[in-house]
This record gives sequence, structure tokens and C-alpha cells, in this order.
Amino acid sequence: MGAEIVLPVALVIGYLLGSIPFGLILTKLAGTQDLRSIGSGNIGATNVLRTGKKGLAAATLLGDMLKGTAAVIIAGSLWGPDAAMLAGLGAFLGHLFPIWLSFKGGKGVATYIGVLLGLFWPAAAMFGAIWLATAFATRYSSLSALVASFATPFFLWFFGHPALASLFVVLTLLLFWSHRENIKRLQAGTEGKIGQK
Repeated sequence: MGAEIVLPVALVIGYLLGSIPFGLILTKLAGTQDLRSIGSGNIGATNVLRTGKKGLAAATLLGDMLKGTAAVIIAGSLWGPDAAMLAGLGAFLGHLFPIWLSFKGGKGVATYIGVLLGLFWPAAAMFGAIWLATAFATRYSSLSALVASFATPFFLWFFGHPALASLFVVLTLLLFWSHRENIKRLQAGTEGKIGQK
């Protein structure tokens, strides 16, 4: 297949993988109430944690992360690095805007990390280190993700990956957009802290 077919196919495969709503599936299987009716209404691990099921939250985090990694690895092994990047973009878009849930998905942090892990794992390690340091200093999960994602394109560019840096500029802008309400609460001083009831 030529690039004019392969690249769109990689994007679609990534989107379909990314749109799997692990949080919703796992909480339904566990018999909890509809995840979209509690807390923020979000389908991600943070909202799953509000059900009081830490194991489910961890499983959701892992699932949302690994679907991004899987999209990148599958497309990359079949069609090369350009396809891998497009599959990563597709997976991130799928998580944010899943077709099965009227395009209302999660905020994308876990999938962002998963895509990063599949494309250049040292950057995923850097993301985790910055997230942990910021969380330890501020106890704001959302701020930690925003700071770590802001640093990611610079890290990729510094280590000689300009194409990946460009991709993650786009993903970071989307991540900031998905956290727009968190940003407003951070500015107002009303954002909830880690461990806060």
C-alpha cells in the first residue's frame, strides 16, 4: 500500500483503539453506577477513583495508557515511523472524542503518556518525573499534567526528534484544551488537590 492509503489507515486504527472507553467498560463490569453520572462525569482514571475502587482506577489508567502504546507499536511495525505517529495522534483523538460516546471522552493524560511511551520512552520517563515532582510540590494532578506536557515537545526537540516534537505540540495543545475547566479552577484557586475529599 502507498503512503496515501497507509497513513489514513494508521490514523483510523489509532482512533478506534483510542476510543475504547476502559473506564466506562470496567466500572460497568464491576457493577458500579454509570461513571458519567458521578464526579466530573469524565471516563478517565481520576473519575473512576471517585467510585472508591482504586483497583479499577489503576486498571483504567493502564488501559488508557496502553491503548496509545498499542496503536503506535502496531502501526509502526506494519508501516513505519510516520504511520506510528499518525496512529498515536489517532489514539489521542479517539480518547478525547470517542465515536461511541457522542465524542465526549476523557482528558487524555494516560493516552498521551502511552503514545509517548511507544514513540520515545525516555520522554515518557521525563513526563513521569516532572509530573511526580510537580504533584509533590503542589498536590495538583491537573497542573502536574499540564507542566509535564508543556515540557515534552522541548525535550523531544532537544534530543533530536523534531517530527515527534511537532506532533506533541499538537497533542499538548489538545491536552490544554481538554483541561480548560481545570485551568479556570487553578486560576480561581478552587481546583481540588490530590487526596482532598
